[in-house]
Amino acid sequence: MVLVFCSLASLITSSNGSGAKQLGFNPKNGQLKIMQVADMHYADGRNTPCKDVLPNPFAHCTDLNTTDFLYRLIEAEKPDLIVFTGDNIYGPDATDAVKSLNAAFAPAIKSKIPWVAVLGNHDQESTLSREDVMKHIVGMENTLSQLNPSGVDFIDGFGNYNLEVRGVEGSSYVNESILNLYFFDSGDYSTVSSIPGYGWIKPSQQYWFKQMSEKLRESSEALYSAPGLAYFHIPLPEYERINWSDVTGVRQEGISSASVHSGFYTMLAYRGDVKAVFTGHDHINDFCGKLDGIQLCYGGGFGYHGYGKAGWSRRARIVLVSLFDELNGTWGPVKSIKTWKRLDDDNLTAIDAQVLWRYSHPKHRKKPDYYYLYY
Repeated sequence: MVLVFCSLASLITSSNGSGAKQLGFNPKNGQLKIMQVADMHYADGRNTPCKDVLPNPFAHCTDLNTTDFLYRLIEAEKPDLIVFTGDNIYGPDATDAVKSLNAAFAPAIKSKIPWVAVLGNHDQESTLSREDVMKHIVGMENTLSQLNPSGVDFIDGFGNYNLEVRGVEGSSYVNESILNLYFFDSGDYSTVSSIPGYGWIKPSQQYWFKQMSEKLRESSEALYSAPGLAYFHIPLPEYERINWSDVTGVRQEGISSASVHSGFYTMLAYRGDVKAVFTGHDHINDFCGKLDGIQLCYGGGFGYHGYGKAGWSRRARIVLVSLFDELNGTWGPVKSIKTWKRLDDDNLTAIDAQVLWRYSHPKHRKKPDYYYLYY
């Protein structure tokens, strides 16, 4: 039996005109929960075998195990947003891209929880082009995904967009974006003959991000920049430079980034609003590590047709964003961003809980002195 439900935050928000719900914080607890699903690698359902699993309990493992994991995880965590970070389908083994995409995202659609997706390096390797894959995703039910930002004449890739999450109704931040979610197409493979390897986030995408980051900061009435989170598929080369003495999670394979430094990390550090980056691509890495104040994180491999490590559970990353309690019955801006992972075992075990970011300078805020009570 499949349980279908909506999270409270999804239910209370209004339509964006396309049938999907707008995103908002839960007014009862001042929280927003995001579930990252990395590398489903869905192909042809029950005809697609699993990779790198133990014979017991996975004697008859197929794509349907991936589907079952997603249903169970949605039921357990009840997220307010589901983010699929690429390689949603594994093109070489998907005989019909439309059917594979529909099956891969079916649990999210049936849950009626808002969801978004970006592309990986394998999504377009079936019967649809990269652009057509993203167009199909944008046309699916309950998604907040966008083909590309409106009003932009040119931008590389497909699936570059942002979501602004405003304050809770009744608070002084109701008309202000207090959390910004950025989504990027990190490409598939290099199109420059002299540069081998994977793709990267191009200057046109970086320029759009810079403009959007500046616009959101200028429109803010607060005395600080609203924090942001960035989601894309291929990790940045800078993942190699994190402080390895302060890492939560494991690194079990190399960082399969582009072979060039595109300058995007420098742009993120320069703007300063993005506090954490979440990628996939390297299935048996699931760590978070900090570099120059930015947390660089992996989701960990989710899908059973993607490569893995026998005996090492498939997993997903959860992010919980919490607001300040105004102490007068309303909610303020973002107080903290926390994360943990859930494993596909009998208990959906939660591991590696950590704080990614916490606002630590209340004197710089426009709110009253009672915020000092939190510190």
